[in-house]
Amino acid sequence: ANYFSKFSKAPVICKLVGRKVLDGVGQPTLEVEIYCTVKNYEKRICSIVMASHSQTPENALPETTEADEKERNDSVHTAVEWVNESLTTMLRDLESTDQCQADKTLGEYFANKVEEKKEIQKREEEEAAKVTPAPASCPPTPVPKQKKGGKPVKKVLVEENPIPPAEPAEPVLCGSLAIGGTSLAIAKAGATISHVPLYLYIALLKHGQKPPKEMTLPLPMVTLLNCEKNLPTKLKLVKEVMLIPPVELSLKQGIERIQDIQKEMTRLLESSGKMPGPQADSKKGKSQSSGKKAPPPFLKRISHLGCLTTGYDNLEQLLLLMQKSCKNIGLELGTDVYLAINCAAHELMDYERGKYEILTGTFKSPEEMVPMYMEMINNFPFIIALIDPLRKEDREQWSSICCALGSKCYLIAEDAATHISKLKTDQNINIAVCSGVVLKYINETKVSDLIELTGILDGQRHITILGSPDGESLDESLVDLAVGLGARFLKLGGLSRGERVAKYNRLLAIEEELAANGTLREAKLEFIDFAGESQPEEQLPDVLPAPEQD
Repeated sequence: ANYFSKFSKAPVICKLVGRKVLDGVGQPTLEVEIYCTVKNYEKRICSIVMASHSQTPENALPETTEADEKERNDSVHTAVEWVNESLTTMLRDLESTDQCQADKTLGEYFANKVEEKKEIQKREEEEAAKVTPAPASCPPTPVPKQKKGGKPVKKVLVEENPIPPAEPAEPVLCGSLAIGGTSLAIAKAGATISHVPLYLYIALLKHGQKPPKEMTLPLPMVTLLNCEKNLPTKLKLVKEVMLIPPVELSLKQGIERIQDIQKEMTRLLESSGKMPGPQADSKKGKSQSSGKKAPPPFLKRISHLGCLTTGYDNLEQLLLLMQKSCKNIGLELGTDVYLAINCAAHELMDYERGKYEILTGTFKSPEEMVPMYMEMINNFPFIIALIDPLRKEDREQWSSICCALGSKCYLIAEDAATHISKLKTDQNINIAVCSGVVLKYINETKVSDLIELTGILDGQRHITILGSPDGESLDESLVDLAVGLGARFLKLGGLSRGERVAKYNRLLAIEEELAANGTLREAKLEFIDFAGESQPEEQLPDVLPAPEQD
């Protein structure tokens, strides 16, 4: 029976099912199920759940948050319709292993939807223009002119601080989750039908069906602390503190080491009274504690990133506590474990002053940020990665910081990187110089997009980091994508919350499997020396449009 089954017709997609489900933080997201016709029977093959991603900052106004939630609900509702109606019809009878054709069909469908949206917007603008002859006479009224003329000081301030304005957020088409969800579900179905794990299936797609002799696991960036920027503490420069285990350890040993540090860090925070939660509440009777603890009743002991939430008044205070927690259990930062810091600089910019607010009331211009980071890395060499140390608009400073620190520290763009779809299709693409980019599998991103883009980044000596969005789900496919694509790092959050721990468990399972097969290769930490390169910023755009030429 097994012999003759090899000659049977290849399984083909017969039905897609989309449904609205909840992610790890209770937000609506999309689940896509794949059904195939296998030996003349309809059979459910697999399903995936997309992670939700919000561009709304932590300190957003309630109205902005409400609008974002409504937009998310509408997008999921539209995505479910697309999957159950149009995409099911278009992809029916397609072989589940034909990822290239599936992604091509999805790309064309999405491009048509984008054009439809543009036409609707154009018609709405034309109709609005017809009805607005009266408002056209409003601008000459003296009120706005008096405002502009009456405050010449503001004009002078703008001229004195000529920082590049913030680029508008990438528009997200309502329903785009359906494209990414369907692409990933088809890849997972193809792996299931081919009887290979998803990470190997992705690697085969990337390398033209040539099986890799060895595979390297991405190093985990495990979030230990989440320093929310709306806390009453002064330090604003640090959003996340992450631990990276050394390459000499197995992943299992590295995770265990980080767990030990987390336990000791928790103990130190509780003993110092900085830990939010019941421990902090019990101390409210003390005069010293009640004054400090009154403002943040919103604090959670574990944040949505699966790590401890706390705040500090300066960077040295934070890093010295990190050193102490490691020293207490016989470890040394920079040897036994490394540090990465997510600065999220785009959330620090005060546009009126044209400066970053690194501490409450302390501001630095983009030019002053570079020597500050140089001093930080020189004083604390165990920091081997900075994520978003600057906004993406500060290109000159990105170039300067890479030349100064690129040989001893990874300078990574997360928010500072352009959207995946734009990175791949825009002919005039030009992102700031950096060591690597955090890629997130969200919205209309397709599996073939990631394969193509990681190939380009590999060719440019840029490292790839696959990142977990804020609203994660229990789906573990992100880990298989990272392993199959050969990512250098994997940014999953902390070692708490089921949706995050599930991914670490999947990574441990893949390590066991590769070790048993004798195909596991040790990872390497190699920095990029930008100082020796001439005009590094000019080189990236020349290569990124290559997919269009191919």
